[in-house]
Amino acid sequence: MTKQDEEIQKNIDSELDKSDSKKNTNSKKSHGEILKEQICEGQETYNKKASSIILSSLTAGLEIGFSFLLICALFYFAEDSFAEETLFKLISLVYPIGFILVILGQSILFTEQTSLLTLPILNNKREAGSLFKIWGLVIFGNLLGGFLMAMVLIWIGPKLNIFELSTFETIAKHVTKPDSLTILVSAILAGWLMGLLSWLLTSSTETMSRIVIIYVITATMSFTGLHHSIIGNIEVFSGMITSPNIEFIDYLKFQFFAILGNAIGGAVFVALLKYRAFVYNVDVNQNKY
Repeated sequence: MTKQDEEIQKNIDSELDKSDSKKNTNSKKSHGEILKEQICEGQETYNKKASSIILSSLTAGLEIGFSFLLICALFYFAEDSFAEETLFKLISLVYPIGFILVILGQSILFTEQTSLLTLPILNNKREAGSLFKIWGLVIFGNLLGGFLMAMVLIWIGPKLNIFELSTFETIAKHVTKPDSLTILVSAILAGWLMGLLSWLLTSSTETMSRIVIIYVITATMSFTGLHHSIIGNIEVFSGMITSPNIEFIDYLKFQFFAILGNAIGGAVFVALLKYRAFVYNVDVNQNKY
């Protein structure tokens, strides 16, 4: 880092500290306050042991499976009353439940952490290599938790008569139907929304308002059919296990483009843009003097 870069970084950190010192003067958090809290929260994840990150992300993969449980149950319960297209819209009513469990329970979910983990890199607190290492651990834990939850639901669903194995195939085919480019762009939008969700949650302190924010954002994702790599992992994996019509290549195609898109959406359209907006404001203020 050059002397000029060090001076710029010093100015940015100084402005972040000023934002933090003003925290109690106004109930509404400023851009700088939210940004600093996000950077600190991201740093906390980096400081955790790898085993702790994997266990927390595994928990998130399991917990988000409750959304899929409710999706399948609702789909099976209402399939004789509504057209299939309508059913996929009604799913948005129960889709947010798993996200509420994961986020309020503070388990580590890849799409929620994407922007959080990128901010310390942008702020020169961490190296880029550490970002991909943490992402790898979180994705591994989330996917593994999803695999385990999928196996449980495949067994328990027919036993309790809350849905049949054919339900998995229908949902998986719906998720994997679009072409790769469509899945990628859809996943970028989903990652963008999840990054905004993280930002909005930092701006809010009340539990009920946080629940409403989570519900609105994730229900929007579901209603519009945007692709989320972690819950989508359970949806497509379950279909692949239970149906010959969903092949392994379908799972790989979906997972690759969904993860890539979610990462771009959170890292670029939330972390980078929010951070650069703050840095630009700092540069403008410094140039006044």
